[in-house]
Amino acid sequence: MSDSAILAIAGLDAFYGEVQVLFGLDLALERGEVLCLLGRNGAGKTTTLKTIMGLVPAAAGSIRLEGRDLAGLPAHEVPKAGIAYVPQGRRLFADMTVAENIEIGLMARGRGPSVRDAVLDLFPLLRERLKQRSGTLSGGEQQMLAMARALCLEPKVLLLDEPTEGLMPSMIAKIRETVAKLREQGVSTILVEQRVDAVLPVADRVAFIENGRNRETVGVDVLRADPSAVKRYVGVG
Repeated sequence: MSDSAILAIAGLDAFYGEVQVLFGLDLALERGEVLCLLGRNGAGKTTTLKTIMGLVPAAAGSIRLEGRDLAGLPAHEVPKAGIAYVPQGRRLFADMTVAENIEIGLMARGRGPSVRDAVLDLFPLLRERLKQRSGTLSGGEQQMLAMARALCLEPKVLLLDEPTEGLMPSMIAKIRETVAKLREQGVSTILVEQRVDAVLPVADRVAFIENGRNRETVGVDVLRADPSAVKRYVGVG
């Protein structure tokens, strides 16, 4: 486990009821990097994010953010520690306006207008939609709003679960650009994706999750040169 990691996970076990889903999972997120979790459906990628957030309890192991163990914290305390989560399917308040959704994000850690402006600078499209009900936005705009709301926490770490799912190529490119900009601003990101082509342009490293374990973590350059790991763990070449 690297000393420079902002988020270090060691020996993580997690269960859904009686069924064990994570088995001694180890993972390290370096400062200012984008780490992608790749693997087949049911491999444990989403469960890893939910366990970091305290939404699934950690049965064993540690989850350290800058040395502080978050395992065992109630779920509502984890965002206050500096981790933001954008779940698959976005989970916006559909009947509320864009502005109201952003306001809820700001309230979580008591942030004010300067943070709101910085977040809207990342997503200029949302500035034009502030009075619009979020349920009437396109899928790509909803994904941007979900990310904007999460960034209102001013997180050190951002967890994104399949942010490009079901989006048009132009929107996928915008989401990727945003993740790259956040890296420039020092935000460290864990990104769960199904498609390797959505990952390679933006990730620094890829962790292959299989049967609730991190089988291998490789740099994107290594993966480009030899994509055999993708075939081995994801089943596509």
